[in-house]
Amino acid sequence: MSQNCPKISVENISKTFDRIKALKSLSFSIKRGELFALLGPNGAGKTTLIKILAGIIPPDKGKVLIDGKDFFKDISKFKKEIGVVPQTINLEPELNLEENLLIHGLIYKMPFNKIKKQIKKVLLFVDLWERRKHRVKNLSGGMKRRLLIARALMHEPSILLLDEPTVGLDPQIRRRLWELIKKIQLKGATILLTTHYMEEAEQLADRVAFIHKGKLTVIDTPSNLIATLGQYAIDIYTKEKRITKYFQSREKAEKELLLYSRENTLVTLRRITLEDVFFKYIRSEL
Repeated sequence: MSQNCPKISVENISKTFDRIKALKSLSFSIKRGELFALLGPNGAGKTTLIKILAGIIPPDKGKVLIDGKDFFKDISKFKKEIGVVPQTINLEPELNLEENLLIHGLIYKMPFNKIKKQIKKVLLFVDLWERRKHRVKNLSGGMKRRLLIARALMHEPSILLLDEPTVGLDPQIRRRLWELIKKIQLKGATILLTTHYMEEAEQLADRVAFIHKGKLTVIDTPSNLIATLGQYAIDIYTKEKRITKYFQSREKAEKELLLYSRENTLVTLRRITLEDVFFKYIRSEL
């Protein structure tokens, strides 16, 4: 992991749209070379935060610091260090892959020779070089998502912002993108990933933060958060609802499972996941 990766600090960021408070005094930091995941339901404030960190919109209050320097006081400099993969596929559908990447390179005022080299480099990296002459509109959803990542990497950013990069994709394609994201991190990048897929954050993130209604509730590693509940869970299904119980050992979980089985109650045994922890922290608000 590169030591040149920047550290990102968010200090008391707030943002309001039409009297709706999208972000409420958010404070956290992302370590150098870390993959930090922000988890929350739709409307939690994830995309608003991405737009602020990308320099698309300013916060109403608070600061964003890149290696201790105020992002919005030297925004033109810092934006060159940031690559953004938006949730919406905003590629030019009538142009081919090379042409889409060429436009991006020109926007970032890259030398033409550098642009040509980078187009081949990033398309090879996302395994789309053979399709470089294809029109974007003819690509599958997974290929478009990979092209968005390739575009974000064109100007060689040290920070990558991924706003729900696998939304709407089937599990097989999603896992392929997971591998790609981890490769980017290992090559040297500080990454912020927003997602509402708990499994995605559990697999990819060094640390995760839960966000709901513009507020952060908890920040820790996935394994530490899961350990707060235990290791195993049993789900007890009644006519009215599902009841979940958590246990530190499989032996204790199996004993409880046996008791309910004897009562002819539908019950299942499983490992505790990050999703269990997420609902523990936000269920009162949901």
